[in-house]
Amino acid sequence: MKKYKLKNHFKGLKKGTHFYLIAESEFIGIKEYVLRTKDLAVRISINESELNRHFTLMHSYASKED
Repeated sequence: MKKYKLKNHFKGLKKGTHFYLIAESEFIGIKEYVLRTKDLAVRISINESELNRHFTLMHSYASKED
């Protein structure tokens, strides 16, 4: 699971808020992303340009299988 951090204020959310990438979809070349805050209270749906402009990738967690 990928974790993002908000670079600046966006849609009423404060700079530095942490988000988890919940879903990615693409339809006719348009990518859309669904992010949820760390506490899962807020859900936002954004396009690729908004993701690149307002968010920074922090970590990418892979499921660990022993």
